Amino acid sequence: MSKQALLSPLVMGDLNLKNRVFMAPMTRSRADNPENAPYAIHVNYYQQRASSGLIITEGSQISKKAVGYINTPGIYSQAQVEGWKKVTEAVHAEGGHIFIQLWHVGRISHPDFHNGELPHAPSAVNPNSKSYTPEGFKETVAPKEMTLEDIKQTILDFKNGAKNAMEAGFDGVEIHSSNGYLLHQFFNNSSNQRTDQYGGSIENKARILFEVIDAIKEVMPENRIGLRLNPSLHGAFGMEADEETIPTFDYIVNKLNEYDLAYLHLSEPFTDVSEVEFLEPNIAKRYRPMYKGTLIINSNFDQQSGNQVIEDGLADAVAFGKPFISNPDLPERFAQNASLADWDQDTFYTPGEKGYTDYPSLEEVKVD
Repeated sequence: MSKQALLSPLVMGDLNLKNRVFMAPMTRSRADNPENAPYAIHVNYYQQRASSGLIITEGSQISKKAVGYINTPGIYSQAQVEGWKKVTEAVHAEGGHIFIQLWHVGRISHPDFHNGELPHAPSAVNPNSKSYTPEGFKETVAPKEMTLEDIKQTILDFKNGAKNAMEAGFDGVEIHSSNGYLLHQFFNNSSNQRTDQYGGSIENKARILFEVIDAIKEVMPENRIGLRLNPSLHGAFGMEADEETIPTFDYIVNKLNEYDLAYLHLSEPFTDVSEVEFLEPNIAKRYRPMYKGTLIINSNFDQQSGNQVIEDGLADAVAFGKPFISNPDLPERFAQNASLADWDQDTFYTPGEKGYTDYPSLEEVKVD
């Protein structure tokens, strides 16, 4: 084993993780059954990748109202819990750890998923994006502005998703508050035009996130809760940043220090924002000094830059996405400084095992 920062163990709360090569959450759209429940191929897929320090699953909807893409697995029904239970058992049998990402897409959805009813969002503002429906991509619509009762129910749905996750045997949960989905929509002025206690001031826009955390910690240990943020997202997923965007995330990250969370998972900018004067091009550099807990960084890292960001003290772990699709034993490849297999983008979201569980491990490649 080569001495690499990525391959050193990490104590995260009360969990002892074998390395800092985390598997990022990635939508794979393989739950192509009426229950939208994980089944045998999910078990195989996650078990193959159990050598990661921590697997964070694909986003899993917390209710039927939370859906925005076809064939994504949920965590709100008993059938889904039973399906995920087989996944967690398989990962644990390999000595791995696994968190589930709790997901509500908000307005990045379509009435086709909701019996013709509008998706829910902070305000009735069309993201002018696309939703992948059973009939293919369709233009998004102006959503329904959530009532206070809708917000209360959504918080309960997050709590119930966390409770179900514990029943399914997960080591913890990641709250998806990123990438233009529901919670992120509350943080953003272009998507949140409310004038009640969930809109207007920075504190009000962030309120729902902390109410979700407070609800979830009633049903599971606080140090098994993680969350994901994408502070400099701009011009994607319907998000338009402004001068208040970074101050909003500064407030959120500072307030997260009041909690004993498992981790904060941050994304570096998805697009070049170096010319956008009100956005932060270097997310880890900005938020590492601000956040006192375990920090995970993500987005376009490779072995070299992943080791570097940890060595520089800017992150505790790195979450890898696409490299884990085509390299199920990614930590072992890093250990041997082996070349990485290429992924097939055409099979990211298609049904079945092709492009999902048929990528060989390094050992299998050597045998061939």
